Amino acid sequence: MDILEIQERINQRYPFLLVDRVLEVEPLQRAVAYKNVTINEAFFMGHFPNNPVMPGVLIIEAMSQAGAMMYPKAKNGYIAGIDKVKFLGFVRPGDQLVTEAINLQKAGAFAKVQVTARVDGKEVARAQITYYMEFEEALAE
Repeated sequence: MDILEIQERINQRYPFLLVDRVLEVEPLQRAVAYKNVTINEAFFMGHFPNNPVMPGVLIIEAMSQAGAMMYPKAKNGYIAGIDKVKFLGFVRPGDQLVTEAINLQKAGAFAKVQVTARVDGKEVARAQITYYMEFEEALAE
């Protein structure tokens, strides 16, 4: 999926759209996406001067957006819970943050995914994210 297809799937927009491309999608099973991290990101002005590091909360948001790609029938999705979060490395300007999400459980409007974020193949973060999703009646499963 390119950026236009991503914007059809989720409601976030700049500066909070944190997925640049979706590489793989198996609906209700798995999604792989990436974000190109650049020095032009506004948060690098203050996080941190002379040591630019992508904030952990934005890494989690990027992971959440990537995971949402595997639920094509959802009209809106929200984070309902975040568990087992680990930050294992830094994400800096020039990095490509690659996120893989695997569906763990889906029940009605709720879904739980295991998400892993990597830079250059090295794991930098992992978490379990629970979503609450709204469906239009015509889209409900």
